[in-house]
Amino acid sequence: MPMQLITPPAAEPVSLAEAKLHLRVDFDDDDALIQALISAARQAAEMLIQRQLVTARWRMVLDSFPGCGLMGVPAGQTFTLPGHAILIPKSPLQSVVEIRYLDMAGVSQVMPSAHYTVDKACEPARITPVFGQIWPVALPQIGAVSVTFDAGYGSAADVPEGLKSWIKLRLGSLYAHREEVASMARGRIDPLPFVDGLLDPYKVPLI
Repeated sequence: MPMQLITPPAAEPVSLAEAKLHLRVDFDDDDALIQALISAARQAAEMLIQRQLVTARWRMVLDSFPGCGLMGVPAGQTFTLPGHAILIPKSPLQSVVEIRYLDMAGVSQVMPSAHYTVDKACEPARITPVFGQIWPVALPQIGAVSVTFDAGYGSAADVPEGLKSWIKLRLGSLYAHREEVASMARGRIDPLPFVDGLLDPYKVPLI
């Protein structure tokens, strides 16, 4: 599903000063390069774990509302991913700003927030109509529905240290090897096996 970044994060989870301390760089010549590599490493982490680190605003575009709006929770099941739920592909979800759709006359409408419920405890977060409501009838046209939401841990200080550690390690590799390939004169060098394991506790399951 198309995802549009509306408001980018106000800062990177790892500051330039933190990055230079990790890299043991005490000059300013490479500041622009290091800043760009921080962004690249952060984006790689977000892609691997399906999370937004520092808070940003996104818009998810859909062709229609999902499934049947009359579905309930099956008896005896304490947790479900009902077919009529919209799943938010960025975690942790902070808030849903609006759900907008084109009605059958092609007019843009905002669904009242009182007509849907959001489960932020689930990852990915779920949105369904409240009991007694169904999804509105949207124009049968591509891109007829959009969900705007804020996701992220908060500020850079709120991002877990495990994620920051991974970014610093990836940053170190990017800074040391600036080309597509690296020629190793001293023999074979293998990646440290624990590095990507730092991301494991934060991965959002693909559903």
